[in-house]
Amino acid sequence: MGIVNVTPDSFSDGGCFLDPGKAIEQGLQLAAEGADLLDIGGESTRPGAEPVPIDEELRRVLPVIRGLVAQGAPPLSIDTRHVEVAAAALDAGACIVNDVQANRSDDSLWRLIRDSGAGYVCMHMQGDPASMQRAPSYANVTSELLHFFAERLEQLARLGVDPAQVAIDPGIGFGKTVEHNLQLLQDLGDFTRLSRPILLGISRKSFLGRVTGAATRDRIPAGLACTVWAAQRGTRIFRTHDVAPTVQSLQILNAIESCSRPKS
Repeated sequence: MGIVNVTPDSFSDGGCFLDPGKAIEQGLQLAAEGADLLDIGGESTRPGAEPVPIDEELRRVLPVIRGLVAQGAPPLSIDTRHVEVAAAALDAGACIVNDVQANRSDDSLWRLIRDSGAGYVCMHMQGDPASMQRAPSYANVTSELLHFFAERLEQLARLGVDPAQVAIDPGIGFGKTVEHNLQLLQDLGDFTRLSRPILLGISRKSFLGRVTGAATRDRIPAGLACTVWAAQRGTRIFRTHDVAPTVQSLQILNAIESCSRPKS
């Protein structure tokens, strides 16, 4: 899943693709590098980010979605917290809603998912982007997230959403300390018990820099290490700014795992 941020303030590439033409060009480049999906976002959800008015979010993302659809891009995901943006994006040609705020209480977005048949990424976040990194706390981060996802999957099913529409994302960096993130990576295999595809977004994130000391754009090797680790533990969707190296790392892993042993 290649990332196309149409924002002025995303932590890694904010301001790079505000122009719709540049965003479309970037999406097509990521597709050429091997992206199977493109995730289009018009509101930064970095720690401390302020909300974006819905009309501004729509102004940013809709021309990009329409342009990519017209160019025959891979399936598109809309990265949004807002049902109005999700509905407009689906009408414009997106087919997945990547919901960073699946800790919501209002079910209008879930009803949209049910009625549209769209794919849905259910992501865990403690709090909201403006507050999520203010002393996040868990008794046991893995157990609490497993409970969260089981509860959300049950609620979605009760509303009539087909489980086949849903993937889960532990939300690395969203209301978690470095230690919480590392624990979740260590325990990723536990989430396969939920029988839903796991999406992992670790691309260039700050916890990688905390561990390695690397600047934002120098964290690709750290992200690839997490990618290979996660793939070996059942993760199947990788949201990344760096599609080409991610594809290469997974190609090598797949080649190693599929290589047959010589007969003795």
